[in-house]
Amino acid sequence: MIEELKHHGYEISPGTLYPILHSLCKEGLLSVEEQNVKGKIRKYYSITKDGEEVLKRAKEKALELINEIGG
Repeated sequence: MIEELKHHGYEISPGTLYPILHSLCKEGLLSVEEQNVKGKIRKYYSITKDGEEVLKRAKEKALELINEIGG
């Protein structure tokens, strides 16, 4: 995830990213599944239905702001 963000121009450290992910899980916006991969526990995050709704509203508000700034 950090590499994908970097690809889009965002520099974010694990110390910043993981607390955000944990908070989103606690709020019910993400779910997490742990899997053992070659002896290491890997966490896979997925958006929940509530998370999808929050994301939809955030996109709408961001678009509204962009239109006001550029309009």
